[in-house]
Amino acid sequence: MIQTQNIHSLTDFQRHTASHVKRLRQSGLPEVLTVKGRAELVVQTADAYQALLDRLELYESAAAITRGLQEVAEGRFITIGDFDARMRSKFAIGKTPP
Repeated sequence: MIQTQNIHSLTDFQRHTASHVKRLRQSGLPEVLTVKGRAELVVQTADAYQALLDRLELYESAAAITRGLQEVAEGRFITIGDFDARMRSKFAIGKTPP
């Protein structure tokens, strides 16, 4: 969540870059930069950005698993044997010897 103390003008960021970077590193929180009073940019450290991407990837994985489980519950799946037969037929692959 963006906190009001983390909203600064782009001009202030340009004039005091070192102090902003120090604060970003210490807090790990993003800053919103404004231009003419309107939010225009969000800046954060590379580590904080990577952590955000990691959380997003985890969320998307969990959502995909949830969708898959729902499909199984609704009976929308095929057995591994059926899948094997379809792929062998589609790609003209013979059965492997036992």
